Amino acid sequence: MKFAPRLCQALRSRGLSGARNDGGSVEEAQFMIGLALAVSSSLFIGSSFIVKKKGLLRLGCVPGRTRAGAGGFGYLKDWVWWTGLFLMGVGELANFAAYAFAPASLVTPLGALSVLVSAMLSSYFLNERLNLLGKVGCLLCVLGSTVVVLHSPKEGNVNYIDVLGLMLLEPAFVLYVSMVSIASAALIWIYAPRYGQSNVVVYILICSLIGSLSVTSCKGLGLAIRETLTGNNRMFHWVTWVCLTSLVVCVSTQMNYLNKALDIFNTSIVTPIYYVFFTTFVLVASGILFNEFAKMTLNDAVGLAAGFLTVICAIFLLNAFKDLDVSWSNVGGSITRRTRDRLTEAAEESALL
Repeated sequence: MKFAPRLCQALRSRGLSGARNDGGSVEEAQFMIGLALAVSSSLFIGSSFIVKKKGLLRLGCVPGRTRAGAGGFGYLKDWVWWTGLFLMGVGELANFAAYAFAPASLVTPLGALSVLVSAMLSSYFLNERLNLLGKVGCLLCVLGSTVVVLHSPKEGNVNYIDVLGLMLLEPAFVLYVSMVSIASAALIWIYAPRYGQSNVVVYILICSLIGSLSVTSCKGLGLAIRETLTGNNRMFHWVTWVCLTSLVVCVSTQMNYLNKALDIFNTSIVTPIYYVFFTTFVLVASGILFNEFAKMTLNDAVGLAAGFLTVICAIFLLNAFKDLDVSWSNVGGSITRRTRDRLTEAAEESALL
C-alpha cells in the first residue's frame, strides 16, 4: 500500500508539510541557497578531478609503485591527491547541503558545470587533447542531460524525515535498491576484472549506480540536520543512521572506482560520461522514491526519450573517435580541397564546351 503519499497528503492538509502560505520569500531564499551551493559544488568537484589526476600521474612516475588502475593504493601517500580529495570533499559537502534546500531535479543537473570546468582545466594543466568530435560529444552530453532533466519526473515536497522513512520502505524503491546492489556486485566481481581496463563505462557505471543511492542518503541526512536545528532532534532516528551508513559505503566505493577510471582514461572522457550516467540514475531513483513517473505527460515521455538518445550519441562520439586527429583545421582543409576540386572540374568542363 502507498503509505507515503497518504501521509504526505495528510501533512499538507494539516499544514505540516513545511509549505507556508505566507512563506514564499522563505522558500525563494531556500531555493537560492540550494542553487548557490550546487554551483559552488560543481566548481570544487570539477577542479578536484584535475588535482587528483595530477597526483595519480605523479605516482605513475615513481618506480616500484603500483598504479591505481592496477589495484594499487600508493596515491594515499601523495599530498597532491589528498588536496584533490579535499577539494572533492568540500564540493560534496556543498552538494550535500544543497540537497537539504533544493530538490534533486535542480541540484543534480548543475553537475554539468563540473564537466565544463574539468574539460577546460584538463587541457591547460594536464595537456590532454580533446578532438573536435570529443568536444561535440561533451556538448551533446550536457544538452542531452539537460533535456532529460527538463522532462524528468519532479521530486515531491518532503520536509520530514518520518515521511522519507516511509517512502524508503515502498516496494518500488526497495526493488530499485536491490537491482542496483545486484548490478553493482556483478560489475565489480565479473565485468570490472575483464573489461575495466579497456572500457570506461564499466567503472563509471559502478560509480553512478552506487552514487544514486548516496544522493538519497544526502537527502535524508539533510532533513535530519534541518529538523534537529529547528529543535526536533532527529540524529538518533533510524533513517539518519541508515543514510549515514549508506553514504559512507557508497562514497568510499565511488572514490575507489573513480580513481581507477581517472588513472586509466582521459579526464575529458571520464567526467562527461560520469555526469551523464550519474544524473540519469539519480533522476530514476528520485522518480521511483517520490512516485512521480505516473504523472508524466506524453510531452515529457517523448522529451525523455529524445534526451536519452542524445546522450547515447554523445557517448558514442566520445568513445568511438577519441583517438582520431579531428580538428577545425582538418575540417576546414577538407572543405577547401573539395571546393577547389569542384571549381577545377567546373573550369575544365567550361573549357571543353
